[in-house]
Order: sequence, then C-alpha cells, then structure tokens
Amino acid sequence: MGKRKSKRKAPTKAKAVVPLDTQFNCPFCNHERVCEVKMDREKNVGYIACRVCSEDFQTNINYLSEPIDVYSDWVDACEQANNA
Repeated sequence: MGKRKSKRKAPTKAKAVVPLDTQFNCPFCNHERVCEVKMDREKNVGYIACRVCSEDFQTNINYLSEPIDVYSDWVDACEQANNA
C-alpha cells in the first residue's frame, strides 16, 4: 500500500493595499480635489485647506485618525454652522 500524493495549493496572492486619499472636494467652492490634509501627529492636530478659496479647518486627532476623518469633521462643522 502506498501513500496518497498530497495536492499542493497555489500560493495566495497578496492584495494590493490602496492608500487613502489626502485630497478632497471643497464644500465651499465645489472644486474637485483641491483640499489637502496635513496631519501633525506630534501636536495631535489635523489641518485641511482649500487651494482655490483659501478656506481652512483645524481639528484634534488621535493616533487612529486618518485624513478622511479630518475632512468628515470639517463637513460636519459646516453643516452644524448652517443649521445654527
């Protein structure tokens, strides 16, 4: 009696990691990809500014924060200011 031959599986391919955006659409001037986010992890501050209309926003961040979080905080602050 002989052993059965083991079937080898093909190695799995690693998924490519797509980096998150750091440029977003401006909620004030409606231009696309003109707002750029800067993350200062040492001071725990996220800063976003529009290159066209010069609107800017600054918020506190933590070690888990990403640029999309700063943009979301900015949009939320805009909506809150409009509703007040």
